[in-house]
Amino acid sequence: MRVPSTQALRALDAFARYGSVWRAAEELHLTRSAVSHQLRFLEQDLGFDLLKRAGKGVSLTPQGQRYAVDVRKALTLLGDAAVQYGDKGIRGSLTISCTPGFASLWLCTHVGEFKQLYPDVALRIVTPLRLDDVTNPEVDAFIAYGVGAWPKCAVELLSEVEFTPLCSPVLLNRIGGLSEPSDVFRTVLLHLEDDDDWARWFKAAGVVRPNLGQGVTFSDMNLVLAAATAGQGIAMGDELTCRQALDTGRLVRPFDLAIRSRQAYYLVMEQHRVANPATLAFSDWLRSKLVQTAIVLRPA
Repeated sequence: MRVPSTQALRALDAFARYGSVWRAAEELHLTRSAVSHQLRFLEQDLGFDLLKRAGKGVSLTPQGQRYAVDVRKALTLLGDAAVQYGDKGIRGSLTISCTPGFASLWLCTHVGEFKQLYPDVALRIVTPLRLDDVTNPEVDAFIAYGVGAWPKCAVELLSEVEFTPLCSPVLLNRIGGLSEPSDVFRTVLLHLEDDDDWARWFKAAGVVRPNLGQGVTFSDMNLVLAAATAGQGIAMGDELTCRQALDTGRLVRPFDLAIRSRQAYYLVMEQHRVANPATLAFSDWLRSKLVQTAIVLRPA
């Protein structure tokens, strides 16, 4: 079974400690609906009930309570992993393939910490032509974006993705704000590779699907966000790649509605590379850092 999303595990841990979706959301800086979604997604991934619902109340099932105790232990270990495995004796070369958006907008903002912990590891970061490509024989580990179907490889779920419209506050002011989902038609829709995410968001919002092909399509998430930040239109963004832009106010979220992507970020390795000390050090550090930085987008 795949390892569940760290976002969902953190949501369960917080709910188990507080017994309240509201308190869990407050601690994790999420909306209450985001916490509820994460708990429901976790139940789907696990295949058993974590929660029992009576009227408006929600509590953990006995099985959910036992699982939450194990999750707490696991999150504690992940949080300490960088320190525990920060062995200066680990050395060698390590090549990581990472999708361009994840690489530039998340990995590149944290990778210096890994080098401080493992100065004797020669780290090389490359980007693939396809987001789900794990075929480069020179790569030790792949951070890939796909549906998780890579036969004969060790596959671990790193982070699920929820998309929501994002735009520059300059554009928002210029068009007089966005009150309803259909208001986005007053500006340019920005697409990554295709319009599937926009089409699914419009469906969830109850908006009749328009002719989406009139927007601008890009092959790289960096280009999508560059156009959005420059006020050229409104784009679909996710919590990992857009975190810094949101924190600095370069992008804002005009709507609360988000859709879960059919794809997610995975750590993928050939089986014979899994036990490599440098690879283990990187994967432990990566999990730990994702636990620390995982967050779901909040409305502006």
